[in-house]
Amino acid sequence: VKWKGKDLFDLVCRTLGLRETWFFGLQYTIKDTVAWLKMDKKVLDHDVPTEEPVTFHFLAKFYPENAEEELVQEITQHLFFLQVKKQILDEKIYCPPEASVLLASYAVQAKYGDYDPNVHKRGFLAQEELLPKRVINLYQMTPEMWEERITAWYAEHRGRARDEAEMEYLKIAQDLEMYGVNYFAIRNKKGTELLLGVDALGLHIYDPDNRLTPKISFPWNEIRNISYSDKEFTIKPLDKKIDVFKFNSSKLRVNKLILQLCIGNHDLFMRRRKADSLEVQQMKAQAREEKARKQMERQRLAREKQMREEAERTRDELERRLMQLKEEATMANEALMRSEETADLLAEKAQITEEEAKLLAQKAAEAEQEMQRIKATAIRTEEEKRLMEQKVLEAEMLALKMAEESERRAKEADQLKQDLQEARESERRAKQKLLEITSKSSYTQSMNSSTTALPTDLPSFNLISESLSFDFKDTDMKRLSMEIEKEKVEYMEKSKHLQEQLNELKTEIEALKLKERETALDILHNENASRGNSKHNTIKKVS
Repeated sequence: VKWKGKDLFDLVCRTLGLRETWFFGLQYTIKDTVAWLKMDKKVLDHDVPTEEPVTFHFLAKFYPENAEEELVQEITQHLFFLQVKKQILDEKIYCPPEASVLLASYAVQAKYGDYDPNVHKRGFLAQEELLPKRVINLYQMTPEMWEERITAWYAEHRGRARDEAEMEYLKIAQDLEMYGVNYFAIRNKKGTELLLGVDALGLHIYDPDNRLTPKISFPWNEIRNISYSDKEFTIKPLDKKIDVFKFNSSKLRVNKLILQLCIGNHDLFMRRRKADSLEVQQMKAQAREEKARKQMERQRLAREKQMREEAERTRDELERRLMQLKEEATMANEALMRSEETADLLAEKAQITEEEAKLLAQKAAEAEQEMQRIKATAIRTEEEKRLMEQKVLEAEMLALKMAEESERRAKEADQLKQDLQEARESERRAKQKLLEITSKSSYTQSMNSSTTALPTDLPSFNLISESLSFDFKDTDMKRLSMEIEKEKVEYMEKSKHLQEQLNELKTEIEALKLKERETALDILHNENASRGNSKHNTIKKVS
């Protein structure tokens, strides 16, 4: 009952392990107006709702100018990532379609880690809320088409840890026009309705219909004094030549909230431009050491993973080679069996041919004997003589044919003998090749068994890691700072490529846009983009 706001706030921060407490606060709602718990006032003395339980929302109250430089702790980055992501999806922060797809890809990287086509198959984002409904309704695109474009960018983020992906998300989001701006409805002295925006850079005056481009801006370093009396609020510029700006809000409670936000943002604005406190310096040193330790751990794991993958690839290659040798051995066995069968067939055919040749030779001899007998028993009469001569002639022709056939058969028998000899030679070579393959197979099996055992030896890397010493000396810190500076330069170089990718996606999906569904903010953003206006140069122009 006696607890002050600070007691409750500190308990939440301790529970979360949060040290960068100055960005956050406990928010509650009273009579349709948001309010923040005051640290030096008892919780129950606030104008909190009477029903129980009393609900407070732990939220970022103030935003950094540069998330990468100011947010030190990983938990701080994560809380900002969750809040900004929700504001973009709830359309409290306007985000153009192409930037929405890029931010969604970093959100997927933060949640799922590196893209793996075997794991992250089509439809794995079906249940995820990644894009504002306004963007989805603006284009004639199916969920599968959106997923395909998000996944294409997601695949390019390989190697980024969760905290790195979330920081990339914040670095893109902080350049959106409505990022970190608290809007309040006001009226000027003439009664014109306007919007007052309070953020990390200063105070901005907007048209009610245009929350993207301020009409007037007052940077914190150009404001001398801010005060209110009842519902009237006064901004006094540092330059006394410039008129004092006065406006009225709807409620006194709103004026108190505006003043709270102004004081907090102004304090942080001035704090950024001074040397870091001892506490912040210690936090940054610890963060650098932790980052270096994680980097070394990631490199060690990457090396182990690479060596394991190489061992597995070698094992797979040896297994493939073994299978290939087995197939070759099987084919050689089959070829040997075919050679043996062919040799047997040729030997059998040669034997048959030899027998046929002997039979023909026997018939030729018989024909010769018949001819001699016919000549010896010549017919006495002339007619018989003529007939005999004719028969002799026929017998001679038959004998000649028989001789030619016998000669042909003899040649064929010789050819078959030669084929038989070649078949036996082929059989000998096949047996020799089979012996060679068998010897290779046994060698590969021995290699495979030694390689397959390789992954079991991999935990020996733990011995190496145990002998490492994380002694972060000044030289290590200097080297780390140089690496961080190098990363900044590389990021600037990548920004141009990123912008080209965004423009390419915008051109690609432009044909599918439904113009009649464009909101007023879409139209205003397109006009600003066509003029080359960005968040920072617009504020600079109207300051």
